[in-house]
Amino acid sequence: MKLIISIYQDEDGTFIAECPSIPGCVSQGASEADAEANIMDAIRECLAVRAEMGLPPTVATREIEVAI
Repeated sequence: MKLIISIYQDEDGTFIAECPSIPGCVSQGASEADAEANIMDAIRECLAVRAEMGLPPTVATREIEVAI
């Protein structure tokens, strides 16, 4: 399964990784590589929990354009 993730560095220097198509699926790491490895584990766990709860694996995400 291919999923989009986002990784950013917070004000303390920790890298935060999120998977927007799985609500609440967030992890972190000391480096981008750590955060990426950790979010992969979190995704597996989140998908397992969603399956147990009878929820669809992911929710719809969209790309939109916002004028600024």
